[in-house]
Amino acid sequence: MMIVRRIWHKRASSSTPRFLYPYTKTTPQSPPLSPLTAHKISFTGYASNSINIDYSDKVGCCLFSSQALADVGTSSGIVDVPLAQTGEGIAECELLKWFVEEGDEVEEFQPLCEVQSDKATIEITSRYKGKVAQFLYVPGDIVKVGETLLKMVVEGAQVPMQKHDVTENISSHCSEGEAKKSKTGGVLSTPAVRYLGKQYDINLNDVHGTGKDGRLLKEDILKHAIQKGIIKDSSGLDNADSGDQFLRGEEYQYVPAELGSQHDDKTVPLRGFQRTMVKTMSMAAKVPHFHYVEEINCDALVELKESFQNDNTEPGVKHTFLPSLIKSLSVAMSKYPWINSCFNEDSMEVILKGSHNIGIAMATPSGLVVPNIKNVQSLSILEITKELSRLQQLALANKLNPEDITGGTITLSNIGAIGGKFGAPILNLPEVAIIAIGRIQKVAHFADDGNAYPISVMMVNIGADHRVLDGATVAKFCNEWKQLIEKPELLMLLMR
Repeated sequence: MMIVRRIWHKRASSSTPRFLYPYTKTTPQSPPLSPLTAHKISFTGYASNSINIDYSDKVGCCLFSSQALADVGTSSGIVDVPLAQTGEGIAECELLKWFVEEGDEVEEFQPLCEVQSDKATIEITSRYKGKVAQFLYVPGDIVKVGETLLKMVVEGAQVPMQKHDVTENISSHCSEGEAKKSKTGGVLSTPAVRYLGKQYDINLNDVHGTGKDGRLLKEDILKHAIQKGIIKDSSGLDNADSGDQFLRGEEYQYVPAELGSQHDDKTVPLRGFQRTMVKTMSMAAKVPHFHYVEEINCDALVELKESFQNDNTEPGVKHTFLPSLIKSLSVAMSKYPWINSCFNEDSMEVILKGSHNIGIAMATPSGLVVPNIKNVQSLSILEITKELSRLQQLALANKLNPEDITGGTITLSNIGAIGGKFGAPILNLPEVAIIAIGRIQKVAHFADDGNAYPISVMMVNIGADHRVLDGATVAKFCNEWKQLIEKPELLMLLMR
């Protein structure tokens, strides 16, 4: 549920009923609100002339006056819906998509939009029941916490409209269409058109709209951009109109590929998890790393996985190597707790973590994300399998919760799932160790008698923070983990 924080101020005492108003920087000096008795609202200008706007099908459209506030009765009012605090330390989010459109009726707790912070993807729901009046952002925009996402017309809200200077130049001869043009920052347009104008850095008030009631269309933006020299080649406009030309039977001018095509550079802004990766990797690059590489015989692990799968009684569960590796890693960390720690550089302290929250690096369409399985030391291999499947599904759908990607104590990167033999991982601070595991492959192994036979081998590469861990500690830990993988019966003995 979206919590909208508001501070309410009471009006001065008078003989009229007392109303509540939302906080504004300047206390509005306006007549008392009167009930809305018709489908048309009168807005008063300097020359005491009024502009009537049909309110029956444009409930979300408002005309702001610089002289006086419009009278909105007790039956409806405009409210701002801001981006609430979505988590600790989050200052901004990227707007991913809208679930509603301008003019839609919205129920209380209905999802409005989806935003992504550097920690998780979150659905924003409505606290009000009303009608969507105006979007202030389009998908792809960065919205700071506290900024208004959209405006809504809400029944029963006592919300005076804000002052604005858009009607200062409106004379008594303004038509109804001109009044509608000034209600949303000077133009009528969809979020997609406003976003296109933003891409070309075009002031929408300078563009002549050819749509109904002066509405701006995509073609209007492109034509204006060509006229101003922003777009040197009119191919973009031709592409937009080519479908209409074909339907109208107009002649289509063919442009040879070598003449018409351009291979321009493309600027891609980093968002969400990708921005987080920039910050975390930049910090990790300043930490002194060292890497320890080992080769592990996985013949017993392969047999164990096949046994799990053959005896599987749950159709929705798919057994893989990773849950057994995660559990054996947790058992090995119980013997070497410094591997499962974090370093506080300010206080020069190492915190030995009690919980084994093992993060699993996952490549998703939205970028690299590292959700973690909580309290692995208390989970069975089957429970780890189910939790891993849950996290993988949420990560692919970009639906991970903040709790899923925070609180990790060590990271496991399974590059073998993609196909690599081994890699050199970089720390996921403030953790002091990260492990990259390659794919399991058959290789020839020579026995002591000189005979060769095939074995299943996996390469592991442990990246460690050399400020906290030394080579001997990492080597002993890796030997312990290797023994548990090569002899799963030892794992059974040590599991709780």
